[in-house]
Amino acid sequence: MKAQEQPLAASLNQMMTMVRGKHVLADFHGIASALLQDCAALEDLLRSAANKAGAHILFCHMHSFGPEQGVTGVLLLAESHISIHTWPECGFAALDIFMCGNAQPELALTLLQQALQPESTSVQTVLRG
Repeated sequence: MKAQEQPLAASLNQMMTMVRGKHVLADFHGIASALLQDCAALEDLLRSAANKAGAHILFCHMHSFGPEQGVTGVLLLAESHISIHTWPECGFAALDIFMCGNAQPELALTLLQQALQPESTSVQTVLRG
């Protein structure tokens, strides 16, 4: 082994210590329209997801685009954020969960998926830092 080469385990260990956070992007398809229109219910859901992940909530702002229309919202966390954008006419929600520290975005994602019951999901996780 050359002096500059590191064993794979050491390289992976070093990479994981450099990660500053996990950024989870999720597309949920096939959600009941009514679940995607209620600002108050979606805010409660985002708050529950943050708590489940072990995150600390700083602020929330939700906006409804009107009766039977979509919602956009963001939960600002000490560890970063959770956001949601909904299209009830398409049964679609786009979720963005970014957390650092000891928070676990996967736990937030699982809770959101259980509550919204999408027919299909597409999830990407990006390690940040």
